[in-house]
Amino acid sequence: MDRHLHTGSTDLPVILEPTYKTPDPLGFSRWLASLPLWTFPVMASLIVIWPTIASAQTAYSTSAALGILWKWLPLLVTKGFAQNILISLFTMLFGTLSGVLLGLGRVSDVGIIRKFSWLMVQVFRNSPWLVLLFIVMLTLPFEIQVGGSYIAIPDWMKAVFGLSLPIMANIAEIVRGAIQSVPSAQWEAAESLAFSRRQTMWQIILPQCFKRMLPPWMNWFAILTMATPLVSLLGVSELVTLSRQAMEAEGNNPSLLVPFFGFALLIFFVYCYPIARLTVRLERKFALKG
Repeated sequence: MDRHLHTGSTDLPVILEPTYKTPDPLGFSRWLASLPLWTFPVMASLIVIWPTIASAQTAYSTSAALGILWKWLPLLVTKGFAQNILISLFTMLFGTLSGVLLGLGRVSDVGIIRKFSWLMVQVFRNSPWLVLLFIVMLTLPFEIQVGGSYIAIPDWMKAVFGLSLPIMANIAEIVRGAIQSVPSAQWEAAESLAFSRRQTMWQIILPQCFKRMLPPWMNWFAILTMATPLVSLLGVSELVTLSRQAMEAEGNNPSLLVPFFGFALLIFFVYCYPIARLTVRLERKFALKG
C-alpha cells in the first residue's frame, strides 16, 4: 500500500483542477500581423481580375471597371479614407482621455467612484457599437446655441462621440490592468517613504504602466480604424459611403462591387497591417524587458 502511495497510481477517477485561459488583449493585431505579405498582391489581383470573372453578368470589361475606379480614386482617398482616419484619430483622443480617468476611477480608494466607474465600463464595454452610434446620432442636436450664435455639430463628430464610448470603456480596462500589474511592493515602498497615494500613482506607478498599456492601446486603434465604416450606415461621408455613391453614379453595375469595395478593403489593410506588426513587436520587446 505504501508503494502505491509513493507512486501516486490509482484506478479511481480523478477530477483535475480546471484551467482558465485569459483572453488575448492583442488577438486582433496578432491575427493581422500573422497574415503573409503575399496577401496584399492577392487582394490587388482579385480587384483587377474580378470584372473579367463577372463578364457574363456585365457589359464592363476589366479596363473599363478599373478606369471607373481610377476616376473616382482621388475622391475616395482624399474625402473618403481621410475621413475614416480623422474619425479614428479623434475617437482615440477622446476615448483615451476619458478612458484614463475612468481607469483611475476603477482603482480609486473611494468606494462610490470605484463602483460608478465599474458600472460605466460594464455598460459601454458590453454594448453594441452600432446601437451606441444610433443613440448618439439621434440624441445629440444638429446645432447648439452659445450666446447669440449657433454652432453646428457635423455628423462625423457625432460618430466620434458614439465610437468614443466603447473605446473609453476598453481603455479604462487597459489602465486598470496595467496599474494592478505593478507589484504591490512598490506601493508599500512608496508608503514607507511617506508618499501620498496621489504622488505614488503619478510619480511611481503610472510611469511604469506606459509600456504595458501601449501595445493593447495600439491594438484597439487598429480595431477602431477597421470599425469606422460602421458610420456609413448613419450617412456619414467616408470611404464606404462615397464608394456607394460613386457606384450609383455609374449605374450600380454589379461588376463594380468588388473593385470599389475591394479597394476599400485593400487600403484599410495597407494602413492597419504595419500598426499590427508594430504592436506585436512592441509587446515582445516590453515583455522581454519586463
